[in-house]
Amino acid sequence: MSNRTFTMIKPDAFGKGHSGAIIDMIIKDGFRIVSMKLTKLSSEKAGEFYAIHKARSFFGELVDFMSSGPVIAAVLEKENAVADFRKLIGATDPAKADAGTIRKLFAASVGENAVHGSDSDENAEIESSFFFSKLESY
Repeated sequence: MSNRTFTMIKPDAFGKGHSGAIIDMIIKDGFRIVSMKLTKLSSEKAGEFYAIHKARSFFGELVDFMSSGPVIAAVLEKENAVADFRKLIGATDPAKADAGTIRKLFAASVGENAVHGSDSDENAEIESSFFFSKLESY
């Protein structure tokens, strides 16, 4: 799984019409889209996905935000996928993100940061399985 990662275009970026530009950046950076779908998370599902943050003060706001509108979930493939994608999306805080990264270009704040990206190979597999029941190589 080390050549796959998971991403989600969040409700803020989707709602502002940035999905196409974000997907274009992903493809131009050499990622291959293995699976992709448009969906809307219920509060319950958003809570399950972000359960790792349940004890944190921002958990309620995160769940509300992630269930506020459609998201695009995708599994991406590329050598060194997790690390390369983390570099492409930039720092969680768009003010600290490098120029040309997805978050520098499309995120409004730490809370509305345009995209989610897996932080490890293990989490990429877990997060991909949350949205996609079967993944194949094409």
